[in-house]
Amino acid sequence: MNDYRYLLIQIRDADDPIREQEIGCFADALRCPQESITVFDLLSTSLDASHLAEVDMVMIGGSGRYSVTSNAPWMQHALVSLQRLLDSGKPTFASCWGFQSLARTAGGKVIHDLEHAELGTSLVSLTEAGKLDPIFSHLPESFEAYMGHEDRVIELPPGTTLLASTETVAQQAFRFDGRPIYCTQFHPELTLPTLLSRVEAYPEYCERIAQVPYYEFRSQCQAAPQCETLLKLFRDHYLR
Repeated sequence: MNDYRYLLIQIRDADDPIREQEIGCFADALRCPQESITVFDLLSTSLDASHLAEVDMVMIGGSGRYSVTSNAPWMQHALVSLQRLLDSGKPTFASCWGFQSLARTAGGKVIHDLEHAELGTSLVSLTEAGKLDPIFSHLPESFEAYMGHEDRVIELPPGTTLLASTETVAQQAFRFDGRPIYCTQFHPELTLPTLLSRVEAYPEYCERIAQVPYYEFRSQCQAAPQCETLLKLFRDHYLR
């Protein structure tokens, strides 16, 4: 058992039913005790060097009800904090909201696009760069991944490399060139049971995106074991 210290940046309300579940998901994916993860509330607190100095790796997860496309004050403050994170060069793995927010922070473009929303499991294919990447090259050229988003990145920031795509959304994973920062639109911190419990907690997503009853949606999903290995692959590569 390693003694790495992690910072999980969350963008969730205090009463969000998935707030605690998300911590457990990242702990399970990293095979670390939950006590190794410090939770940082990006909605109410600004990130500074002292927060980053105390940890070995940063994760950014999803968002219950907050869109990266917002121009509200909370998002403007979040962008300043996330720029500090990018400037620090701290090993960082960002999924879903984290993927979109780091893309926007670094100069990419994010839109709300219900037509291209994804929920459940989807087949992800590696780009040529992904097949050669030190992290993604450990995965098959195509693999199932856990999805849940309405916003999507339509333009990657400068100085990044596209690693994976789906038929619906081209920008599914990218890395910052020369920095230990990886971002995925999909959720490698989830498993099939935690995906299903998360969708059950947000029934409006099932109605709005999948457009089928939950029981039918559940039958359409499948396990994505290769996706589940990504966080540990990243950690072992950069913190070994």
